[in-house]
Order: sequence, then C-alpha cells, then structure tokens
Amino acid sequence: MEEVSIIGIDLAKRSFQVHGAKADGSVAYRRKLSRGKLLGFLAAQPPCAVAMEACASAHYWGREIMALGHEVRLVPPIYVKPFVKRHKNDAADAEAITEAAQRPTMHFVAVKTEAQQARGMLFHTRDLLVRQRTQTINALRGHLAEYGVVAPQGRSRIGQLARVLEDGDCGLPEAVVELGRLLLGRIDELDEKIDGLDREIRVSARECEETARLMTIPGIGPVTAMAIQAFAPPMEGFRCGRDFSAWLGLVPRQHTTGGKPRLGRISKMGQRDLRRLLVTGAMAVIRHASRGGEAADPWLAGMLARKPRKLVAVALANRTARRVWALAARKEAYRAVA
Repeated sequence: MEEVSIIGIDLAKRSFQVHGAKADGSVAYRRKLSRGKLLGFLAAQPPCAVAMEACASAHYWGREIMALGHEVRLVPPIYVKPFVKRHKNDAADAEAITEAAQRPTMHFVAVKTEAQQARGMLFHTRDLLVRQRTQTINALRGHLAEYGVVAPQGRSRIGQLARVLEDGDCGLPEAVVELGRLLLGRIDELDEKIDGLDREIRVSARECEETARLMTIPGIGPVTAMAIQAFAPPMEGFRCGRDFSAWLGLVPRQHTTGGKPRLGRISKMGQRDLRRLLVTGAMAVIRHASRGGEAADPWLAGMLARKPRKLVAVALANRTARRVWALAARKEAYRAVA
C-alpha cells in the first residue's frame, strides 16, 4: 500500500468511508470500513494527518486516533461543502474532507477532552430541564385559562394557580383539578432537579481557577463560566479578543464590495449557547445599571443614553467576550473601569 500524507474519513454510525491522499494530492486509496475495523486500519498506517468533519462523534474518534500517533484535524462542515464535487455520497464527502483539510488557511476545531464533553452534557441537561419546565408551566397556564383562571406572568406566580386548584370551591371540573395537580407536581420535580444541577455547577465553578477568574467579569455567572470552559476552544487559538467575539458571532455581518464597507446585523456564527448566555448576562448588567440611576461604566452609560437597550446588550456581550479572552490570555482577574 502506498504511503499517504493525509487520510479523510466520512464518519457515520456503522459504515465509514476512508480516502487516502499522497503528498501531491493524488488519490492513494478509497476504502469502506465497518465501525469495528476503523481503528485497526488506522493503527496499521504510518503517522499522518487524519481529517474528519466536526460532528457529534468526531471528538471521541479524534481522541482515539490521536492515541494511535496521528495528527487529527476537525474541519467545520460548512467549510467542507464547497469541495464536494457534483453528486453527494460518502466517497465524495471523504474526498472533500481531505481536500479541505489540506488548505493552508483552513480553520480547524480543537478536539475536546472527556472532561469538556462532560461539562457540556451537564449544561445541555440543565438547559433541557429548563425548557421542559417552561413547557409544563405554559401548558398549565393554557389549560386553566380556558376555564377563566389566569395569573400574572412569571414562574413565581404559579403559586396563585396552585391555590386555585387546592380550593375546594374553585368550580373547576374534578378531572381538570387532578390534571392540574399532576402538572404542578411535574413542575416541582423539575425545580428540584434544576436546583441540584445548579448547585453542582456552582461548586464546580468555584473549584476551577479559570472559571472563578471568569466570574469576576460583570454579567458572567457560574453557568456562563462553565459553558465557556465546555464549549469554547483554547483561547491561545485566537490572535485577539475580537477574533473570539467574531467566532461567537457577535460582530456585524459584512457586505463589502468595491471598497465600500457595509455592516449589517451580527453574523450569529459560532456557538449559539455561549452567545445567548453572554447577551442574557449583558441584559442583567443593563438592568442593574438602570435601577441605580447611573451606570458605573462610563461607556455603558453613554451607550444607554444614545442606543436601544437590546442593541446595547449585544454590544456589551461583544465587549464581555473580549474581556474573557484577555483574562484567559493574561491569567488575571477582572479590574473594573476606574
């Protein structure tokens, strides 16, 4: 078998397509392997670059392949698509991955450790339970509203609906009362599970020096700090803070041609969960500044005087992302503006 310089793998559940390329880019071989034979085949290959799309199982395979002595390159799927020739199939995808990974200007995704993936699962599990709680609350509100029982907005107001259901003279059908109590029990169960995950996140955030340093930034709490540790790539891969904010999609989308710069809304590229958490934290900072009557940060006070609150929140989230990069790069704690 001819020696290859790079191997492209189109990942799947059971069937994997392998494309080997020589140093000059010519095709060395094309193989279709089962899941159980993939690592054995790669172990027999001399150390080289192995490229894959950055999908759900890519990080597991990346760790296993790195243990065999190969260099792993994870390419974002959006950057692979332009290299697919004509029809789409597994062999064409594997060849496109190989071509994309050989570009000198290609951006790659860092392989996550098992600890990072565990933190990511913790965050996603909490996020799922919060969505389920919101759905259950909305279902309870909607069903009772059909019988004329309403309560003000907010999760804290659910107690008013609970008191109506406990009232023996509420006038509601017995089936409605029983089903309402079932939904209330489900809400209480989800509250308990979410509180347990929140406690676990707070403890983990305090024990880690990096997350404790991030929590000194206004607008970043334990959940956001743990999410940055779980989902963000190493900060050493970014040249400056603006590159990190651009990776998050918090910079304007460009439509520049003929030397005329045109900037639109934010690009919304990158990790959506981090972007959402940073914007939510920025809104909390703005609400705190508004209650005090005057913002502690002169930049924030000037922005609030000229721009809408939501626009300022996105701008503040961009600024927070640059601060995150600076603290991670310099290993320092946040110092407030004098």
